[in-house]
Amino acid sequence: MNSDVVIIGAGIIGAATAYELARLGVSVTVVDRGALAGGTTSGGEGNLLVSDKPPGPELDLARDSLTRWHTLGFGPEVELEDKGGILVARTPEAATALAHLTKTHREVGVDARDITPEELAEREPHLTRDVAAAAHYPEDCQVQPVLATAALLTAARRLGAVLMTGAAVTGIEPGRAVHTSRGTVSTAQVVVAAGPWSGSVAALAGADLPIQPRRGVVLVTSPVPTMVHHKVYDASYLAAVASDDAGLQASAVVEGTPAGPILIGSTRERIGFDATIRVAALRILAQGAVSLFPALSGVRVMRAYGGFRPYAPDHLPVIGEDPHHPGLWYATGHEGAGIGLAPATGALLAALLTGGTPTVDPIPFSPGRFA
Repeated sequence: MNSDVVIIGAGIIGAATAYELARLGVSVTVVDRGALAGGTTSGGEGNLLVSDKPPGPELDLARDSLTRWHTLGFGPEVELEDKGGILVARTPEAATALAHLTKTHREVGVDARDITPEELAEREPHLTRDVAAAAHYPEDCQVQPVLATAALLTAARRLGAVLMTGAAVTGIEPGRAVHTSRGTVSTAQVVVAAGPWSGSVAALAGADLPIQPRRGVVLVTSPVPTMVHHKVYDASYLAAVASDDAGLQASAVVEGTPAGPILIGSTRERIGFDATIRVAALRILAQGAVSLFPALSGVRVMRAYGGFRPYAPDHLPVIGEDPHHPGLWYATGHEGAGIGLAPATGALLAALLTGGTPTVDPIPFSPGRFA
Protein backbone atom coordinates (compact mmCIF):
# COMPACT_ATOMS: atom_id res chain seq x y z
CA MET A 1 0.00 0.00 0.00
CA ASN A 2 1.28 3.49 -0.88
CA SER A 3 0.35 6.90 0.46
CA ASP A 4 1.83 10.39 0.23
CA VAL A 5 1.38 10.86 3.99
CA VAL A 6 0.70 8.49 6.86
CA ILE A 7 -0.86 10.01 9.96
CA ILE A 8 -0.41 8.04 13.17
CA GLY A 9 -3.38 8.74 15.42
CA ALA A 10 -7.11 8.81 14.63
CA GLY A 11 -8.02 11.35 17.29
CA ILE A 12 -9.26 14.82 16.51
CA ILE A 13 -5.79 16.20 15.66
CA GLY A 14 -5.09 13.37 13.24
CA ALA A 15 -8.58 13.72 11.76
CA ALA A 16 -8.25 17.46 11.21
CA THR A 17 -4.80 17.01 9.65
CA ALA A 18 -6.08 14.27 7.35
CA TYR A 19 -8.96 16.47 6.23
CA GLU A 20 -6.73 19.45 5.46
CA LEU A 21 -4.20 17.36 3.54
CA ALA A 22 -6.89 15.48 1.59
CA ARG A 23 -8.52 18.80 0.75
CA LEU A 24 -5.22 19.81 -0.89
CA GLY A 25 -5.16 16.65 -2.99
CA VAL A 26 -2.60 14.75 -0.90
CA SER A 27 -3.18 11.00 -0.54
CA VAL A 28 -3.47 10.25 3.18
CA THR A 29 -3.65 7.10 5.29
CA VAL A 30 -4.62 7.43 8.97
CA VAL A 31 -3.55 4.53 11.19
CA ASP A 32 -4.47 3.86 14.80
CA ARG A 33 -3.98 0.87 17.08
CA GLY A 34 -7.54 1.33 18.37
CA ALA A 35 -10.74 2.88 17.09
CA LEU A 36 -11.19 6.45 15.92
CA ALA A 37 -11.19 8.95 18.79
CA GLY A 38 -10.42 6.10 21.18
CA GLY A 39 -7.66 7.85 23.13
CA THR A 40 -7.37 11.38 24.49
CA THR A 41 -10.17 12.72 22.29
CA SER A 42 -12.81 10.50 23.91
CA GLY A 43 -11.81 11.82 27.35
CA GLY A 44 -12.22 15.49 26.46
CA GLU A 45 -15.03 17.91 27.21
CA GLY A 46 -15.01 19.47 23.75
CA ASN A 47 -13.93 22.98 24.69
CA LEU A 48 -13.22 25.56 21.99
CA LEU A 49 -11.80 28.33 24.16
CA VAL A 50 -10.05 31.66 23.82
CA SER A 51 -10.72 32.74 27.41
CA ASP A 52 -8.09 30.45 28.98
CA LYS A 53 -5.21 31.53 26.74
CA PRO A 54 -3.17 34.69 27.34
CA PRO A 55 -2.15 36.74 24.30
CA GLY A 56 0.50 34.85 22.37
CA PRO A 57 0.99 31.96 19.93
CA GLU A 58 -1.58 29.58 21.41
CA LEU A 59 -4.27 32.26 21.43
CA ASP A 60 -3.47 33.01 17.77
CA LEU A 61 -3.92 29.31 16.98
CA ALA A 62 -7.16 29.18 18.99
CA ARG A 63 -8.69 32.16 17.19
CA ASP A 64 -7.77 30.75 13.80
CA SER A 65 -9.30 27.44 14.86
CA LEU A 66 -12.55 29.05 16.03
CA THR A 67 -12.96 30.64 12.62
CA ARG A 68 -12.38 27.29 10.96
CA TRP A 69 -14.80 25.46 13.26
CA HIS A 70 -17.53 27.83 12.11
CA THR A 71 -16.71 27.45 8.42
CA LEU A 72 -16.35 23.65 8.31
CA GLY A 73 -20.09 23.32 7.82
CA PHE A 74 -20.68 21.21 10.95
CA GLY A 75 -23.46 22.09 13.33
CA PRO A 76 -26.01 19.98 15.25
CA GLU A 77 -24.35 16.74 14.13
CA VAL A 78 -21.26 17.61 16.24
CA GLU A 79 -23.22 19.52 18.93
CA LEU A 80 -21.41 22.76 18.10
CA GLU A 81 -22.67 25.30 20.66
CA ASP A 82 -21.86 29.02 20.77
CA LYS A 83 -22.51 28.98 24.50
CA GLY A 84 -19.84 31.46 25.61
CA GLY A 85 -17.66 31.26 28.69
CA ILE A 86 -17.96 32.81 32.14
CA LEU A 87 -14.87 33.25 34.33
CA VAL A 88 -15.42 33.99 38.00
CA ALA A 89 -12.93 35.29 40.55
CA ARG A 90 -13.60 34.38 44.17
CA THR A 91 -11.03 36.63 45.89
CA PRO A 92 -9.88 40.25 45.49
CA GLU A 93 -6.50 39.03 44.24
CA ALA A 94 -8.14 36.82 41.63
CA ALA A 95 -10.40 39.69 40.60
CA THR A 96 -7.36 41.88 39.93
CA ALA A 97 -5.77 39.14 37.83
CA LEU A 98 -9.00 38.59 35.89
CA ALA A 99 -9.34 42.31 35.13
CA HIS A 100 -5.78 42.30 33.79
CA LEU A 101 -6.52 39.26 31.62
CA THR A 102 -9.64 40.76 30.04
CA LYS A 103 -7.82 44.04 29.41
CA THR A 104 -4.94 42.31 27.60
CA HIS A 105 -7.42 40.20 25.64
CA ARG A 106 -9.33 43.26 24.47
CA GLU A 107 -6.06 44.85 23.36
CA VAL A 108 -5.54 41.99 20.87
CA GLY A 109 -9.14 41.92 19.67
CA VAL A 110 -10.72 39.21 21.81
CA ASP A 111 -14.29 39.88 22.89
CA ALA A 112 -13.74 39.91 26.67
CA ARG A 113 -16.38 41.64 28.78
CA ASP A 114 -16.16 42.50 32.46
CA ILE A 115 -19.68 42.04 33.81
CA THR A 116 -21.48 43.30 36.89
CA PRO A 117 -22.99 41.06 39.60
CA GLU A 118 -26.42 41.88 38.16
CA GLU A 119 -25.37 40.80 34.66
CA LEU A 120 -23.80 37.66 36.07
CA ALA A 121 -27.00 36.74 37.92
CA GLU A 122 -29.01 37.26 34.76
CA ARG A 123 -26.70 35.03 32.71
CA GLU A 124 -26.28 32.32 35.35
CA PRO A 125 -29.20 32.45 37.83
CA HIS A 126 -28.04 29.34 39.72
CA LEU A 127 -24.45 30.53 40.19
CA THR A 128 -23.26 31.42 43.71
CA ARG A 129 -23.33 35.11 44.59
CA ASP A 130 -20.04 34.73 46.44
CA VAL A 131 -18.08 36.16 43.53
CA ALA A 132 -15.60 39.05 43.56
CA ALA A 133 -15.57 39.60 39.79
CA ALA A 134 -16.67 37.94 36.57
CA ALA A 135 -16.04 38.12 32.84
CA HIS A 136 -18.02 36.96 29.83
CA TYR A 137 -16.33 35.55 26.71
CA PRO A 138 -18.99 35.21 23.98
CA GLU A 139 -16.56 33.50 21.57
CA ASP A 140 -16.06 30.38 23.72
CA CYS A 141 -17.80 27.33 22.24
CA GLN A 142 -18.15 23.59 22.68
CA VAL A 143 -18.43 20.49 20.47
CA GLN A 144 -18.88 16.79 21.14
CA PRO A 145 -15.31 15.51 20.54
CA VAL A 146 -16.05 12.02 19.20
CA LEU A 147 -18.76 13.28 16.85
CA ALA A 148 -16.45 16.05 15.62
CA THR A 149 -13.64 13.56 14.97
CA ALA A 150 -15.98 11.26 13.06
CA ALA A 151 -17.23 14.19 10.98
CA LEU A 152 -13.69 15.29 10.08
CA LEU A 153 -12.61 11.76 9.17
CA THR A 154 -15.76 11.22 7.12
CA ALA A 155 -15.04 14.43 5.21
CA ALA A 156 -11.41 13.33 4.69
CA ARG A 157 -12.46 9.89 3.44
CA ARG A 158 -14.84 11.46 0.93
CA LEU A 159 -11.76 13.22 -0.42
CA GLY A 160 -9.86 9.94 -0.71
CA ALA A 161 -8.23 9.46 2.69
CA VAL A 162 -7.92 5.89 4.03
CA LEU A 163 -8.53 4.91 7.67
CA MET A 164 -6.83 1.84 9.19
CA THR A 165 -8.00 1.09 12.73
CA GLY A 166 -6.70 -1.78 14.83
CA ALA A 167 -3.29 -1.16 13.24
CA ALA A 168 -0.59 -0.84 15.88
CA VAL A 169 2.54 0.88 14.56
CA THR A 170 5.58 -1.37 14.95
CA GLY A 171 8.20 0.64 13.09
CA ILE A 172 8.79 3.93 11.28
CA GLU A 173 11.27 4.61 8.52
CA PRO A 174 11.03 8.33 7.79
CA GLY A 175 10.98 8.93 4.07
CA ARG A 176 10.19 5.27 3.33
CA ALA A 177 7.48 3.45 5.26
CA VAL A 178 5.35 2.87 8.33
CA HIS A 179 5.08 -0.73 9.53
CA THR A 180 1.91 -1.77 11.35
CA SER A 181 0.30 -4.95 12.66
CA ARG A 182 -1.91 -4.83 9.56
CA GLY A 183 0.88 -4.41 7.06
CA THR A 184 3.31 -1.81 5.73
CA VAL A 185 2.39 1.50 4.14
CA SER A 186 5.03 3.01 1.86
CA THR A 187 5.20 6.76 2.35
CA ALA A 188 7.57 9.70 2.13
CA GLN A 189 6.02 11.64 5.03
CA VAL A 190 4.87 10.53 8.48
CA VAL A 191 2.81 12.66 10.87
CA VAL A 192 2.82 11.67 14.54
CA ALA A 193 -0.51 12.77 16.01
CA ALA A 194 -0.68 10.20 18.79
CA GLY A 195 -1.44 12.54 21.68
CA PRO A 196 0.32 11.58 24.93
CA TRP A 197 1.74 8.49 23.22
CA SER A 198 3.54 10.63 20.62
CA GLY A 199 6.88 10.39 22.41
CA SER A 200 6.95 6.59 22.28
CA VAL A 201 5.73 6.61 18.66
CA ALA A 202 8.45 9.10 17.67
CA ALA A 203 11.01 6.83 19.35
CA LEU A 204 10.16 4.14 16.77
CA ALA A 205 11.80 6.47 14.25
CA GLY A 206 14.78 7.12 16.53
CA ALA A 207 13.50 10.57 17.47
CA ASP A 208 13.35 12.22 20.89
CA LEU A 209 10.07 14.07 21.50
CA PRO A 210 9.47 15.36 25.07
CA ILE A 211 5.73 14.68 25.31
CA GLN A 212 4.36 13.26 28.57
CA PRO A 213 0.87 12.22 29.69
CA ARG A 214 -0.99 14.59 32.02
CA ARG A 215 -3.96 12.90 33.64
CA GLY A 216 -7.40 14.51 33.89
CA VAL A 217 -10.74 13.39 35.35
CA VAL A 218 -14.30 14.56 34.64
CA LEU A 219 -17.54 13.93 36.54
CA VAL A 220 -20.82 13.52 34.64
CA THR A 221 -24.17 14.11 36.35
CA SER A 222 -27.52 12.59 35.54
CA PRO A 223 -29.58 14.62 33.05
CA VAL A 224 -31.16 17.70 34.62
CA PRO A 225 -33.21 20.67 33.38
CA THR A 226 -30.99 23.48 32.14
CA MET A 227 -29.06 24.79 35.11
CA VAL A 228 -25.76 25.97 33.57
CA HIS A 229 -25.99 28.18 30.49
CA HIS A 230 -22.30 28.80 29.72
CA LYS A 231 -18.99 27.11 30.34
CA VAL A 232 -18.38 28.45 33.86
CA TYR A 233 -15.07 28.15 35.58
CA ASP A 234 -13.10 29.53 38.46
CA ALA A 235 -10.26 31.79 37.33
CA SER A 236 -7.86 29.53 39.28
CA TYR A 237 -8.22 27.16 36.32
CA LEU A 238 -5.84 29.41 34.36
CA ALA A 239 -3.05 28.82 36.87
CA ALA A 240 -3.68 25.05 36.88
CA VAL A 241 -3.36 24.90 33.10
CA ALA A 242 -0.08 26.82 33.13
CA SER A 243 1.40 25.00 36.13
CA ASP A 244 4.53 22.85 35.80
CA ASP A 245 3.71 21.03 39.05
CA ALA A 246 3.39 17.28 38.51
CA GLY A 247 1.05 16.96 41.50
CA LEU A 248 -2.73 17.18 41.47
CA GLN A 249 -4.03 20.51 40.19
CA ALA A 250 -7.78 21.09 40.49
CA SER A 251 -10.16 23.94 39.77
CA ALA A 252 -13.91 24.18 39.34
CA VAL A 253 -15.17 23.94 35.75
CA VAL A 254 -18.88 23.37 35.12
CA GLU A 255 -20.86 23.18 31.87
CA GLY A 256 -24.10 21.73 30.59
CA THR A 257 -24.65 19.57 27.51
CA PRO A 258 -27.50 19.41 24.99
CA ALA A 259 -28.47 15.96 26.30
CA GLY A 260 -28.91 17.22 29.89
CA PRO A 261 -25.93 15.89 31.90
CA ILE A 262 -23.55 18.41 33.42
CA LEU A 263 -19.79 17.99 32.98
CA ILE A 264 -17.65 18.80 36.00
CA GLY A 265 -13.87 19.27 35.86
CA SER A 266 -11.06 19.84 36.03
CA THR A 267 -7.99 18.02 37.34
CA ARG A 268 -4.42 17.76 36.07
CA GLU A 269 -1.56 15.60 37.31
CA ARG A 270 1.47 13.90 35.81
CA ILE A 271 1.41 10.31 37.05
CA GLY A 272 2.41 8.50 33.88
CA PHE A 273 -0.25 6.30 32.29
CA ASP A 274 -1.84 5.33 35.60
CA ALA A 275 -5.56 5.19 34.73
CA THR A 276 -6.80 4.75 38.31
CA ILE A 277 -9.64 7.14 39.14
CA ARG A 278 -9.06 8.32 42.70
CA VAL A 279 -11.92 9.14 45.04
CA ALA A 280 -9.98 12.10 46.47
CA ALA A 281 -9.88 13.76 43.04
CA LEU A 282 -13.59 13.14 42.49
CA ARG A 283 -14.38 14.64 45.87
CA ILE A 284 -12.42 17.79 45.00
CA LEU A 285 -14.29 18.13 41.70
CA ALA A 286 -17.69 17.70 43.36
CA GLN A 287 -16.89 20.20 46.10
CA GLY A 288 -15.66 22.73 43.55
CA ALA A 289 -18.79 22.38 41.43
CA VAL A 290 -21.12 22.77 44.40
CA SER A 291 -19.19 25.84 45.55
CA LEU A 292 -20.03 27.46 42.18
CA PHE A 293 -23.53 26.03 41.77
CA PRO A 294 -25.01 25.16 45.19
CA ALA A 295 -28.06 23.57 43.53
CA LEU A 296 -25.80 20.79 42.24
CA SER A 297 -25.62 19.37 45.77
CA GLY A 298 -28.88 17.57 45.06
CA VAL A 299 -27.90 16.21 41.65
CA ARG A 300 -26.70 12.62 41.27
CA VAL A 301 -23.36 11.82 39.66
CA MET A 302 -23.87 9.29 36.88
CA ARG A 303 -20.25 8.42 36.09
CA ALA A 304 -16.65 9.61 36.01
CA TYR A 305 -14.11 9.23 33.26
CA GLY A 306 -10.50 10.14 32.76
CA GLY A 307 -7.98 10.66 30.03
CA PHE A 308 -4.37 11.54 29.32
CA ARG A 309 -3.50 14.89 27.82
CA PRO A 310 -0.29 15.34 25.78
CA TYR A 311 1.87 17.65 27.90
CA ALA A 312 4.78 19.60 26.41
CA PRO A 313 7.35 21.21 28.75
CA ASP A 314 6.57 24.76 27.56
CA HIS A 315 2.78 24.22 27.31
CA LEU A 316 2.73 24.85 23.56
CA PRO A 317 1.70 22.39 20.83
CA VAL A 318 4.40 20.78 18.71
CA ILE A 319 3.60 21.27 15.02
CA GLY A 320 6.12 20.79 12.24
CA GLU A 321 8.96 18.64 10.92
CA ASP A 322 11.58 17.07 13.15
CA PRO A 323 14.84 18.95 12.38
CA HIS A 324 16.90 15.76 12.73
CA HIS A 325 14.59 13.33 10.91
CA PRO A 326 13.39 14.62 7.53
CA GLY A 327 9.98 13.27 6.64
CA LEU A 328 8.93 12.93 10.30
CA TRP A 329 6.29 15.49 11.32
CA TYR A 330 4.46 16.20 14.57
CA ALA A 331 1.00 17.45 15.46
CA THR A 332 0.78 16.92 19.20
CA GLY A 333 1.37 18.47 22.62
CA HIS A 334 -1.92 20.38 22.84
CA GLU A 335 -2.61 19.13 26.37
CA GLY A 336 -6.27 19.93 27.17
CA ALA A 337 -6.79 22.29 24.23
CA GLY A 338 -6.58 19.80 21.37
CA ILE A 339 -10.28 19.81 20.50
CA GLY A 340 -10.35 23.57 20.11
CA LEU A 341 -7.01 23.80 18.31
CA ALA A 342 -7.52 20.90 15.90
CA PRO A 343 -8.67 22.68 12.70
CA ALA A 344 -5.91 25.30 12.82
CA THR A 345 -3.32 22.64 13.67
CA GLY A 346 -4.35 20.56 10.67
CA ALA A 347 -4.26 23.58 8.39
CA LEU A 348 -0.87 24.73 9.70
CA LEU A 349 0.77 21.33 9.31
CA ALA A 350 -0.78 20.85 5.86
CA ALA A 351 0.59 24.23 4.75
CA LEU A 352 4.07 23.42 6.06
CA LEU A 353 4.12 19.96 4.53
CA THR A 354 2.92 21.09 1.08
CA GLY A 355 4.86 24.36 0.90
CA GLY A 356 1.78 26.52 1.35
CA THR A 357 1.41 29.80 3.24
CA PRO A 358 0.43 29.31 6.91
CA THR A 359 -2.23 31.57 8.40
CA VAL A 360 -0.54 31.31 11.82
CA ASP A 361 3.15 31.86 12.59
CA PRO A 362 4.62 28.33 12.79
CA ILE A 363 7.87 29.23 14.54
CA PRO A 364 6.62 29.07 18.19
CA PHE A 365 5.32 25.53 17.57
CA SER A 366 8.42 24.21 15.79
CA PRO A 367 9.87 20.91 17.09
CA GLY A 368 13.27 22.52 16.67
CA ARG A 369 12.74 24.51 19.86
CA PHE A 370 13.61 21.39 21.87
CA ALA A 371 16.95 20.89 20.13
